[in-house]
Amino acid sequence: MAERKAQADIQTMSFEDALKELEGIVRNLESGSGQLDAAIDAYERGAALKKHCEAKLREAQARIEKITVAADGAVSFEPTDLG
Repeated sequence: MAERKAQADIQTMSFEDALKELEGIVRNLESGSGQLDAAIDAYERGAALKKHCEAKLREAQARIEKITVAADGAVSFEPTDLG
């Protein structure tokens, strides 16, 4: 139940907020301080945050369009291949 709530919490986060929290988790895990159970929980939350950030980046990439202007002045939009 708590895991579902945590997942729902992450789904409502902005990319920036999720990334900031993920960076904090990484710093704490790299320091090696804390209890093993807390580290495992933090790692699992970090994995969920990473997945959320990746999804947000894919969404942003899909929204980016290349604007092209034809010789006759007509403007069109086409998806940009960023990857």
